[in-house]
Amino acid sequence: MKTKLTELLGIEYPIFQGGMSWIADAKLAAAVSEGGGLGIIAASNAPVEVVREMVRETKSLTDKPFGVNIMLMSDNAPAVAQMVIDEQVAVVTTGAGNPGKYIEGWKAAGIKVIPVVPTVALARRMERAGADAVIAEGTEAGGHIGELTTMALVPQVADAVNIPVIAAGGIADARGVSAALMLGAEGVQLGTIFICAQESPAHPDYKQLVLDAKDTDTVVTGRANGHPVRSLKNKFTRRILEMEKADAGFEAIENATVGSYRKAVQDGNMEEGTFMSGQIAGMVKEIQPAAKIVGDLMASTEEYLKTFTEKRGITLG
Repeated sequence: MKTKLTELLGIEYPIFQGGMSWIADAKLAAAVSEGGGLGIIAASNAPVEVVREMVRETKSLTDKPFGVNIMLMSDNAPAVAQMVIDEQVAVVTTGAGNPGKYIEGWKAAGIKVIPVVPTVALARRMERAGADAVIAEGTEAGGHIGELTTMALVPQVADAVNIPVIAAGGIADARGVSAALMLGAEGVQLGTIFICAQESPAHPDYKQLVLDAKDTDTVVTGRANGHPVRSLKNKFTRRILEMEKADAGFEAIENATVGSYRKAVQDGNMEEGTFMSGQIAGMVKEIQPAAKIVGDLMASTEEYLKTFTEKRGITLG
């Protein structure tokens, strides 16, 4: 399957692996890129030398393009922004901030710049700033989210900008990818399904929570303080929601949540962990190699698009 996105980045399939903190490491990113998609390393709050080592490890595992996701609110963001230039990273995706001051330098170094956007206004702003594409992420996604759904956001962003749009949030199978393409996207970004990749470093208990999840098993915390996060329901999310309901205050809630995602990913801590996940967790049923996830998804999408009208009994014309 060839789209403007595959041509822009020189990748086989229009599939991004999301830059999930603590999960999107060198092995997972390399495995996705080897499978034909675009693997992405999450810089998160890690020191620049830690991210540099992940970049170099990824290069040792694949000669195909991969990216680095930079969380712009991190104190380490300026150093990581320079490091991706020094290490000749092919793609940078960004979140949690405005990458405007870095774009000129990245573009001069030949890096493709692809910010995550939750609104049409930000998508337009990123295009004016020189972004090569944007990731329109709907509220169905796991982790930090906006309020617009993927179904509503993607077509409006696609109509508003002339650069390629990648759809994210609520996508896990051929039907989701096909829908994203019909909405005007040139590709998709997937997160939750890659939590359960064999190469994912997520704790086995984290993966099992995703595998066991039903459609109603995620919840959003943080709306009270303006930082909404979608996670799987557990004792910890219930406690945070109770604190919000009691108006515990931003500082108290922030202190309660610091480090909770690491505790989920590394320790599988059910009492103090935030198990971030999208609403499609209920569709993830097995642990598979990342390359198989990518390959199977594209094969099934191509078949689905070819036979859609026949399967649904739809007559055109």
